[in-house]
Amino acid sequence: MSNNYVELSNLSKVYPTPKGDAVIVKDFNLKIQKGEFVTLIGHSGCGKSTVLSMLAGLNDISAGGIILAGRELSGAGPDRGVVFQSPSLLPWMTAFENVMLGVEQVFFTAGKQERREIVEYYLTVVGLADSMDKKPAELSQGMRQRVGIARAFALKPKMLLLDEPFGMLDSLTRYELQQVLIELWRKNKITALMVTHDVDEALFLSDRIVCMTDGPAAEVGEIMEVNFPRPRERKAVMEHPDYYRLREQLIEFLEVRAHRQPAAQAGPKPPVAPVVSPPQPPVEKIPPSADAEKFSKARLNPA
Repeated sequence: MSNNYVELSNLSKVYPTPKGDAVIVKDFNLKIQKGEFVTLIGHSGCGKSTVLSMLAGLNDISAGGIILAGRELSGAGPDRGVVFQSPSLLPWMTAFENVMLGVEQVFFTAGKQERREIVEYYLTVVGLADSMDKKPAELSQGMRQRVGIARAFALKPKMLLLDEPFGMLDSLTRYELQQVLIELWRKNKITALMVTHDVDEALFLSDRIVCMTDGPAAEVGEIMEVNFPRPRERKAVMEHPDYYRLREQLIEFLEVRAHRQPAAQAGPKPPVAPVVSPPQPPVEKIPPSADAEKFSKARLNPA
């Protein structure tokens, strides 16, 4: 019996266009263990978010299948908590009400006080104990993203999906929220898959980093194991003897190996036509002038 908690098998996404099918992802295969934190990294447009949205049930699968906890997925569900790049909060609701909305749907058999305690706990853990009653317009971008993280964890999902959750934040806020995320993940041990462009972010958070090739027909290029000890702190990770070696390996993949095409798609190289220079007009010979002749004779017969 398989020990894999999540299995993405031959996953493909194709969009029909007037010029033919646009193959975004083809034969994407990935297996994730329970409690593992995996990151997808690759160039913009390679299909990272497409894979994540299919796993979230927000995008139809063209071919292949996804199994989560022994069950094949079909459509969205509360067993997957999603944190988007933009928090997507309801503007007329407070931070508390935005988180409570999902909690009421998932824990409908729990008492009112129990549901309230769940919401208060996660908002407090992400640092919003004093801002629960504020609406999104009264919160900074970083605070709104904290609400999004609290909302996802409060559902107690089987899997956490993060689509560039810190991409819109400044560096300082991003570092703070990465630490908040990793602490929450460590306490809950929810299986996680995150999309990012940030090499350092991937190294800090992940157990494994999945490097995707460029599209079209993107696939898994390489998988890197990240064995820094947990719990993690940024300073200790950056001082680890393997940190810069792994960082260099990731950057080299993105700069060099990500550009390769699948063998089936690359095909034979077309013949290169020889370069033929255009014919040049004949050079007309101009007789030397009388002065030039005198100068030449003077050199040959000096006085």
